Amino acid sequence: AVVSTQSTGGAVEGLDISRVDGVMIIRLNRPDKFNALTWQMYKGIGEALNTAADDASVRVAVLTGTGKWYCAGNDLSNFTKDMPAGGPTEMADNGRDTLDVFCAAMINFPKPLIAAVNGPAIGIPVTTLGLCDLVYCTDSAHFRTPFVSLGQSPEGCSSYIFPRTFGFAKANEMLLAERQISAEEACTGGLVTRIFPEDTFREEVDKVVSHMAKLPPQSMIISKGLIRQEVKEKLLEVNTRECITLRDRWLSDECMTAIMNFLNRKKK
Repeated sequence: AVVSTQSTGGAVEGLDISRVDGVMIIRLNRPDKFNALTWQMYKGIGEALNTAADDASVRVAVLTGTGKWYCAGNDLSNFTKDMPAGGPTEMADNGRDTLDVFCAAMINFPKPLIAAVNGPAIGIPVTTLGLCDLVYCTDSAHFRTPFVSLGQSPEGCSSYIFPRTFGFAKANEMLLAERQISAEEACTGGLVTRIFPEDTFREEVDKVVSHMAKLPPQSMIISKGLIRQEVKEKLLEVNTRECITLRDRWLSDECMTAIMNFLNRKKK
């Protein structure tokens, strides 16, 4: 039976977190918003990973989405609603800290972290795929990182990982020219492990996850540690640098104008 788990602050709206047979499943559950991430969802995911890191009953963690989309990225209403007393500066500081802790939780997670990309992904759910150990996607998935058009900059350590995964020319086409890539391109480029047909996707991913959850857990942790040892500290450093840069971008006139224009277009 699946045993529900919650973050230390209680259940988080938009997240379903469960455990079964050594596997923690973090499911983004805002299908009406294409599973876009709120600040509370970022915090909930980070807390769940940090808690599971020290929980011997969790051997593998899986990130996935509900419905046709994996995740549409950052919910841009994060920047316009519930403005703190300190105004945009406090909002940007809080956002920087939240994003830093979220990505650091993925970087520091000592056990296998698997992304089950059940559909399209935009923004941070794309960039953070490089922080996962295995990435499986459906044949209907596609990937886009439209940071520049929103007056923002790369995060999720993509400024470091993407050039080393795709090569600079292909990475720049994604991060600077905002080109959308297909599941096949993501797999050929090395961001995605394997592609499964949409109708058998969950079943195929479950086979891999179930197998890994049965393997000797300490051997798994030690092996992942060796694989990540040379880059872990570098990724933490890159993450902090990217978050500081994003904080400054969020406070720029260029970014504020781009986000407001985007939100106004959505209302029409």
